[in-house]
Amino acid sequence: MLDAFFRPKSVAVVGASRDPEKLGYAVLANLKEGGYPGRLCPVNPKADEILGYKAYPSVLDIPDPVDLAVLVIPYPHVPAALEQCGQKGVPAAVVISAGFREAGLEGLAREMELIETAHKYRMRLIGPNCLGVIDTSTPLNATFAAGMPPQGPIAFMSQSGALGTAVLDMAMAGRIGFSRFASLGNKADVSEIDLLEAWGNDADSRVILIYVEGLPDGQKFIQVARQVTRHKPVVAIKSGVTASGSRAVSSHTGSLAGSEAAYKAAFEQAGVIRAPSMEALFDYARALAYQPPLKGDHIGIVTNAGGPGILATDALEHAGLEIPRLSPETAEALSAYLPGAASVANPVDVLGDALADRYEHAIRLVLDDPQVDGLIIILTPQAMTEIEQTAHAVGRMAQGAEKPVLGCFMGEARIEAGIDVLWQYGIPNYPFPERAAAALAAMSA
Repeated sequence: MLDAFFRPKSVAVVGASRDPEKLGYAVLANLKEGGYPGRLCPVNPKADEILGYKAYPSVLDIPDPVDLAVLVIPYPHVPAALEQCGQKGVPAAVVISAGFREAGLEGLAREMELIETAHKYRMRLIGPNCLGVIDTSTPLNATFAAGMPPQGPIAFMSQSGALGTAVLDMAMAGRIGFSRFASLGNKADVSEIDLLEAWGNDADSRVILIYVEGLPDGQKFIQVARQVTRHKPVVAIKSGVTASGSRAVSSHTGSLAGSEAAYKAAFEQAGVIRAPSMEALFDYARALAYQPPLKGDHIGIVTNAGGPGILATDALEHAGLEIPRLSPETAEALSAYLPGAASVANPVDVLGDALADRYEHAIRLVLDDPQVDGLIIILTPQAMTEIEQTAHAVGRMAQGAEKPVLGCFMGEARIEAGIDVLWQYGIPNYPFPERAAAALAAMSA
C-alpha cells in the first residue's frame, strides 16, 4: 500500500528553508498553500519556525508520528537523513535531491545506500532525483512545481520531473485535471508497477498516464498492467526509442532504455494504449477521462463544412474506425428538418449558415441512431455561426447520451469562447479532425 505517499496524516519536510529561492521553501509553501489538512513539520537545525510552523532539528526530534518525509537537502546528507527517518518509523519517503545513479558510479553507490536503508526499515521510497507527489483530493502538493493543478480524473506518473512541471502548468491553464501525480525520478524503490497496482483501484482516477524511459522488470509490468487495463485505461508514452534517445535516457535518470520492439510488444500484451507523442498522450487522456466509454467502432460526424467532414472521414477510416450509414429513420428525420442542400448521409453537413438550433436537432438525431457509437462535432467559424450557443447545444445533447462526443471547433481567436463552454460540459475539443479521430481510435483500443 502506498497510501502514506498520497494520504499522509503528517508530513516532515527535511531541508525546509526560510529562503524563497530554495527548493525546501517551495515544497513547504506548496503544502501550505495547497491546503494540506494534516500536520506539517519543517526540519531545519538552523530555524525555530518556518512559514508559521514549528521547526525541528531532525526528524527524530518530532514528538508525533510522521507518515511521509520529503527530503530536499544536498545529496551528501541524504543517506544520514533517511537513516533517521527509518529510526523514526516513517513508512514513506520522497527524495527530491539529485546526485545519485544519474551522476555516475559514485552516485550509484549513494543510491544503493538509500535502497539498503529503505529495505532495512521497510520504508517505501520515491526518487531520488524527482519532483515529488501530488494528490488533489487530500489535498497534498509535496513538490516544488509552481502551484496545485485542478482536481480531475487523470492520474499521471512521470520518470521526468521537469516534464511533470510543464504538464502541471498546462493543467493550471484549464481543460485538464489530475487526481494524482508522481514523479518517479531514478526509481530506486517505487516504480511504475507499484503505482499501477495502487492506482488501478483508485476511485478518483478514471485513466492512468505514464511517461516512461525504462522498465527494468518488463514481465512484472505486463502482468500488473494486464490486470489494471481490464477495468481502467492506461496510456503510455515511451521515450528513448532511437539510439541517440536511448543514450540520453541513460544520462538523465540512469535507466536502460531497452529495445523499442520489446516495449511495443509489452504494451500490446498488457493492453496499454501507446501514445506516439505528448500531444497524443493528453488528447487520448481527455477523451478517456471525461467521456463515456466507446462501445463500438461506428462513428457519426456532424459538420457545418464539407472539407473538414471529409478529412474526419478519412482520418477515422485510417484509424480503423467505421463511418456507418445512418438508419433510414434517422435520414428521413434529418431530411424533414434540414435545408434541401444539406447532406443527411454520414457525415451530416448542416451547412455553413447553421445556427445552434440546427446543430442541436442534427446531433440529437445522430446520437439516437443505433448505428452510431460515438460522435465528432465539427464547427468552423463562419459569418452566421453561433459559436457559444452551439457549444451549449453540443453539451446538452452529450449529457443525455451514453456515447462519447468529441468537439472539433476549428480555428483559434473566434472559437476560444466556444471551447471554454464545451469544457464546462466535460467535452474535449480537438483543433483538427485527425486528432479527434486518433482520440476515438484510442478509446476503441
